[in-house]
Amino acid sequence: MLLPLEGRAAISRFKTAPSSSTIVPNSKQVDRLGAWEQIGTRRCYKGGEEIYSDGDAADSSYRVVSGTVRICKLLTDGRRHISKFCFAGDCFGWSAVAGHAASAEAVDHVVVMRYPQRAVKCLIEGEPRLLRDLYDRTLHELGAVQHRMMLLGRMTAAERVASFLIEISDRRHTYNAVDLPVTRTDIADYLGLTIETVCRELSKFKRDGIIASAKPRTDRILLRDRAALEAICDSDANYHYRVGAAAA
Repeated sequence: MLLPLEGRAAISRFKTAPSSSTIVPNSKQVDRLGAWEQIGTRRCYKGGEEIYSDGDAADSSYRVVSGTVRICKLLTDGRRHISKFCFAGDCFGWSAVAGHAASAEAVDHVVVMRYPQRAVKCLIEGEPRLLRDLYDRTLHELGAVQHRMMLLGRMTAAERVASFLIEISDRRHTYNAVDLPVTRTDIADYLGLTIETVCRELSKFKRDGIIASAKPRTDRILLRDRAALEAICDSDANYHYRVGAAAA
């Protein structure tokens, strides 16, 4: 469950429509954002720096102002699992138990707003309309969790990588491109794959003309055939059929 915040909840669901225009919050959204700002403090972190560690007291929640945060857990066998990437407007760190079940790390230079849990509870009790925001955000997060379970449990490697590209494109509102501040290792740990598999699938998409590098930038991938990526997410078999038909 995450802290309800209008800025992201008002413009994004699990799958968002593409948009190239600036989204301006209405007056009610601005009022609610102001209420959150009054109880929050701004903090900055360098790339690789921990915001909180696995097991730390869950006495605060956070909203990303700028930069990228990864929520990750180091398993007993040394493997790392990344459960979520948080971008500007995303919230994280809200917990129903006393301690955090994972760590939060800055991927690059990150600015966050920190909200003490007690202040949040008082704010929600004093602003009943914010309970609706919490309800909407909870439903949104449940949808995302269900998709993650399906992705890790049933999807092939090609489907996972294609789904990741579509997901990040939708979340960052860049319909024909994906800005990736994270490394290939981060992507592998997020998708439950090896880095070799991730690189192999991306290379295959490039050869098929589905994606391309945005040279000289190294953190952006161009989506040349978004429909093909969506077809891969729906069915890996459909993808091979489409590529084979195009080559014929």
